Amino acid sequence: MSDQTEERDALVLEDTRRWVQRAVIGLNLCPFAKSVEVKKQVRYVVSHAARAKPLLVDLKRELLALAAADPGVLDTTLLVAPDGFVDFLEFNDMLDRADKLLVALDLDGVLQIASLHPQYQFADAEPGDITNFTNRAPYPTLHLLREESVDRAVAAFPNAEAIFETNMQTMQDLGPDGWAALGVDASIDKGRA
Repeated sequence: MSDQTEERDALVLEDTRRWVQRAVIGLNLCPFAKSVEVKKQVRYVVSHAARAKPLLVDLKRELLALAAADPGVLDTTLLVAPDGFVDFLEFNDMLDRADKLLVALDLDGVLQIASLHPQYQFADAEPGDITNFTNRAPYPTLHLLREESVDRAVAAFPNAEAIFETNMQTMQDLGPDGWAALGVDASIDKGRA
């Protein structure tokens, strides 16, 4: 890997960690994120895939690694794909293939995959709706989670079902200017190759 690629990857990971710290944890969008981040149980990985097929190869590797790892050492993985998937719908369509991969690996019910994207849009929301930002990461990202950890966190959190509504209200209260002030956008060109 060239020095330039390594520097770029480091910037992508720095952007992603800053977003986790300031938005996900800072705004409490995921009440379960802080503990695994503090314990350093989150793996951050850059994929250089610009298309679905090579991203699925990287996803397979990361799913198997997470499933094999000790949960006390590695609880979750963020697979960041800064080189492709500029279009949210293209990225979203790829998730069906990602879920099929999970089933093919016999990891359905063991792990789950959540998606995050700079242009994330809920089905019933307009593109510019601030509530979409609850799932907006600096780069297209697949979040690999252990089902057991999710279940344990939900059981320990009172009113876990209210998290979604609370997040929507947080974003509405914050507004576009408040989001911009967080400084959690991508540092590299979003029009990637």
